[in-house]
Amino acid sequence: MSGAADLRARLEAEAEAAGFTKLGICRPDAIPQAAERLQAFLDAGRHGQMDWMERRANWRGDPTELWPEARSVIMLAEAYTPVGDPLATLDHPERGNISVYSRGRDYHDLVKKRLKRIGRWLVDAADCEIKVFVDTAPVMEKPLAAAAGLGWQGKHTNLLGRDLGNWVFLGAIFTTAELPVDAPETDHCGSCRACLDICPTNAFPAPFQLDARRCISYLTIEHDGPVDEDLRPLLGNRIYGCDDCLAVCPWNKFAVEAQEAAYWARAELRAPRLDALAALDDAGFRAVFSGSPIKRIGRNRFVRNVAYAIGNSGRPELLPSVEALTEDPDPVVAEAAAWAVARLRGAFA
Repeated sequence: MSGAADLRARLEAEAEAAGFTKLGICRPDAIPQAAERLQAFLDAGRHGQMDWMERRANWRGDPTELWPEARSVIMLAEAYTPVGDPLATLDHPERGNISVYSRGRDYHDLVKKRLKRIGRWLVDAADCEIKVFVDTAPVMEKPLAAAAGLGWQGKHTNLLGRDLGNWVFLGAIFTTAELPVDAPETDHCGSCRACLDICPTNAFPAPFQLDARRCISYLTIEHDGPVDEDLRPLLGNRIYGCDDCLAVCPWNKFAVEAQEAAYWARAELRAPRLDALAALDDAGFRAVFSGSPIKRIGRNRFVRNVAYAIGNSGRPELLPSVEALTEDPDPVVAEAAAWAVARLRGAFA
């Protein structure tokens, strides 16, 4: 075995020991189409309020600009595949549905810790430099992961693999080391439209395209201020994120089980009662969601989502909990609560 091949084999062993499901490697220039596609997405305004995508578009679209010294990009996937039906809570409108990835510990912290462990090993083994990235830097992880052979971007734009499914977190290690690269994966979606057809808000203008402005994950997490009234009923009881397009992918029958217990759903977040969530003040919100990615959006945006869910519930017993929010100090929460009260009262007039 050559020196590079031996290093690669040892690297894969380190990644597996650290808890990653799969590893692939590509060159930083392996996604030449990314910049043009990103610019088209931005020009169409489909990023909504996510202005940070514009500010570092040159780095995001061209990894060679992000760190010119890098010679290889190591992409790693870690499974967080749920146990049971991830959409089961949608049948219980008195409870909130929270996206699977955020029912446990914040993956950013866990994945970055593992990446740093592998990175330290690589620095010692190959006398190189590294930079690690997990979702918060201007790196297009999904195109890089496809170029590195981990899978392909499905019609829902998420990464999926024949041996992974699509319930995966991605991390990247940029390095100055020259490493053997993998062949990119090709599309295996075929004629399937399951992910497109299930979307409650029709957020996919076409296969492989997403308009974030209509995506429930964007609306409940990234969007600041009131949600368009035409879209509110379509949120249902989804109060943080949306898993519909992920959950129906047929490739999930090959999904790898999650090995990290910290990703398993906390009991209180599997199907939380909407009336209990509506009562959270800022201190209560921070206490409940300590160590969770949900904490990032803050109490007001989260309770706004809860108010919309109560308005969609059709449950008159939830009226008192949302009526109390009509006097909330945050005007967006108060308006959402007033909308919910009017919607519930209208349903039983």
